[in-house]
Amino acid sequence: MDPSTLRFAKTHEWVHLEGDVATIGISDFAVKELTDVVHLEFPSVGKTVAAGAPFGEVESVKAVSDLYAPLSGEVVEVNSGLEDELSLLSDDPYGKGWIARIKVSNPGEVDQLLDYAGYQASAGGH
Repeated sequence: MDPSTLRFAKTHEWVHLEGDVATIGISDFAVKELTDVVHLEFPSVGKTVAAGAPFGEVESVKAVSDLYAPLSGEVVEVNSGLEDELSLLSDDPYGKGWIARIKVSNPGEVDQLLDYAGYQASAGGH
């Protein structure tokens, strides 16, 4: 996906909203900051998440970081292919490296997220 068409949380998660389903991943900037990702803890399918609340973790050789739900809703799918191929997070963060899909309960929350230019400015120009 073209990052200029996505919305971003200040915590580095991106959102692609189609109807009431949001595909979520982490930005290229975040992946580069983490460096070598060694483990990803997915949210459980069926779990209800709240915007801004932790819903998973990403672990690198440097640190463990929470993944925050950028929108509220129910987790309907996780990208289980990442379990065997974590390199997709860095190789294709806006495509095959997506993490989860959420059936959004309040689509208006997307308006609180940053556009790509705003995200780049908040992430230090990346």
